[in-house]
Amino acid sequence: MQLVTGGTGFIGSRLLKALDQNNVSEVVVLSRRPVSARKTRQAALDDRAALRSACHGVKVLFHCAGHAHAFTSLSDAEAEQHWRVNFEGTRNLVEAAGQAGVQRFVFLSSVKAMADPGEECADEDFPGQPNTAYGRSKRAAEEAVLNAGRQYGMHVVNLRLVMVYGRGGRGNLERMGRLVQQGWFPPLPETGNHRSMVHVDDVIAAMERVAGDCRADGRTYIVAGPDAPSGRQLYDEMREVLGLSPRSWSVPERVLRGAAWCGDRIEDLSQRRMLLNSEVLDRLLGSAWYLGDRITRELGWRPGVLLHDGLREMFGC
Repeated sequence: MQLVTGGTGFIGSRLLKALDQNNVSEVVVLSRRPVSARKTRQAALDDRAALRSACHGVKVLFHCAGHAHAFTSLSDAEAEQHWRVNFEGTRNLVEAAGQAGVQRFVFLSSVKAMADPGEECADEDFPGQPNTAYGRSKRAAEEAVLNAGRQYGMHVVNLRLVMVYGRGGRGNLERMGRLVQQGWFPPLPETGNHRSMVHVDDVIAAMERVAGDCRADGRTYIVAGPDAPSGRQLYDEMREVLGLSPRSWSVPERVLRGAAWCGDRIEDLSQRRMLLNSEVLDRLLGSAWYLGDRITRELGWRPGVLLHDGLREMFGC
């Protein structure tokens, strides 16, 4: 039996579809409430007894659930939710899995569990600690997964995902794509930055590989796609995929910086997140560049979805 958490989310739902297509005989969703048209085992991540019961008879567990919001927390309550769901929930689940005899456990983490590499291209050994509540919760969860693997003799793997995109996604890239499609997104200046991305189909393929390959036991892998475009290159690629004419001009960086500064001040006063602030702008003009070569060297797996093809799938072209 294979158990999937986060089965109604973007990645979890795509994983369930892939398992169905691969004719996996028994796939069950772990959820706080019944999932329509799916065999469900009900348990909250803070209920250890229910989690142990839910893990009974499970051979492979894919942990896709989490509080997936990587922006800086604006309140203590938001930071506490990251810790409660991403760390405490994962720790409870992986310990319950070990106690119930689950054989293989795959945890979806994030590159935000690492220190911010700035303009460098970082691999899994990049030094330093995460500087956001989200990142700290994911890093602590990774350590809990590895500890449980050692304690219970369970095959465990952490996958640090870069920005994941694809049809049905609800992340920043999909929001950008809708705005580009509607003509509301400004032409970005070229800053020479690099933004690592990975299509959801490659994420699913990596999950299935590490679950079935004994060499992955106890390892942590970055999962990144073959492309790391700049913000401007991504904007241009989106317009091409959508059949829109190219833009020969761009909004000056200083204008965008000024608008982001105004967004920061409004956030400080209102404690409400703005559509444009310095953090959002850094995700457009700054780098988040990661090297996913370890999984290729050790397991022979490599991503197969190029940016152009992935955007076509995302837009349904």
